[in-house]
Amino acid sequence: MAFLCRSAASLLNPSRLAPVVLSAARLYSSGAQYEYILVEKRGAKSDVGFIQLNRPKALNALCDGLMREVGQALDVFEADTEVGAIVITGSERAFAAGADIKEMQNRTFQECYGGNFLAHWNRVSTVKKPVIAAVNGFALGGGCELAMMCDIIYAGEKAQFGQPEILLGTIPGAGGTQRLTRAVGKSLAMELVLTGDKINAEVARQSGLVSKVYPADQLVSEAVKCGEKIAANSKLVSAMAKEAVNAAYELTLAEGNRLEKRLFHATFATEDRKEGMTAFVEKRKANFQDN
Repeated sequence: MAFLCRSAASLLNPSRLAPVVLSAARLYSSGAQYEYILVEKRGAKSDVGFIQLNRPKALNALCDGLMREVGQALDVFEADTEVGAIVITGSERAFAAGADIKEMQNRTFQECYGGNFLAHWNRVSTVKKPVIAAVNGFALGGGCELAMMCDIIYAGEKAQFGQPEILLGTIPGAGGTQRLTRAVGKSLAMELVLTGDKINAEVARQSGLVSKVYPADQLVSEAVKCGEKIAANSKLVSAMAKEAVNAAYELTLAEGNRLEKRLFHATFATEDRKEGMTAFVEKRKANFQDN
């Protein structure tokens, strides 16, 4: 248990994170620009990290440079002790229409296998802070995979999801066959992967891929509101909760229950657990300090 507590506490250790936090401060204050994404902090307390994919002419096609920049921005927000949740979005026309086909068109098997092609995309799924995908328009191929790497998916009313790689003579390569099946079940996942068909936002919600659907012009603000709710809780305990839920996809029920119990017990070593329960008993709002 002590190891669990030390690991979780290291997320918010100011001395370990200081260099990256200073880098983040310079980024925000100087208005430094990425090439393919827009990055800022949103929310009334500036506690929600915000990443907007910004390749409008390519419908936010996920080129290697864009995904590396997303990883860099995630690293900055992960280290920022003020940020409690992160939102990733695109434009109203496209969250991301897929991977950049022109970029991968001439790759060889040797290059893909030897270089572990697309491996760095997984950074989105390993962030300890909760990540919300706000999906408007197309989320196809790699775009759908990127959304599924996030912890929560909100969709605009005109959003469309799909894995059309079969139409290009290949298959999903960044988790599409695995995460989609776990989200919507074998039959629908198999249909989408084998036909290249798309589903709309409402079908995605009904099938469990999306948690909520909003009008397109309200989507991002609602995602940020969700991020603010999450950020208002203990960041330390939120990381534990996220770890426990994600484990449900990897472990048996018995193993998952054991992990959940260990993490639950670990919360009793935190000041935030003590503050939360004390505030409840005293009928006041908890003041979490993330320790």
